[in-house]
Amino acid sequence: MPKKPFLSHGRWLPHPLMTLMLIIIWLLLVNTLSFGHIILGTLLGAAIPWFTNRFWPERPWIARPVLLFRFFFGIFLRDILVANLNVVRLILQPDISQLQPGFIAVPLDITDQMVICILASVISLTPGTVSAEVTLDRRVLIVHGLDIPDEKAAVQAIKTRYEVPLKEIFSC
Repeated sequence: MPKKPFLSHGRWLPHPLMTLMLIIIWLLLVNTLSFGHIILGTLLGAAIPWFTNRFWPERPWIARPVLLFRFFFGIFLRDILVANLNVVRLILQPDISQLQPGFIAVPLDITDQMVICILASVISLTPGTVSAEVTLDRRVLIVHGLDIPDEKAAVQAIKTRYEVPLKEIFSC
């Protein structure tokens, strides 16, 4: 019997996690747990994904959800905090002319366009770096860094810290 994916797309709830998140976001926005707002949030949370499902591209399956949470809460959020501190340190140093900004080409092992988009977003959300472009063949991601003294080390860091876990999470 084939293994079922972690997130199945049912007919009535095509995106169950999005439904749950929309309900939570609605309740946070209205700042109340009244019965009416819980019902309205649930209706919106179910209707929005259902009506927009046909506009969504094919999505990769989350093969390892535990690794996803460990990646985002263990690695990614820590990297954001550390990168913020590094950017502050770099900006406040007496002579910023010593910064070595530049573009690096990160060869990609992943091929799924949604996973590449997630990787580019993760890089862009980390202060001091921004994803600039993906080549048409989706084999190289161009990244700009605020301070890149060693291009090979920067490429290796992106591949090991972000691409490898994403590849495992989405089994691609």
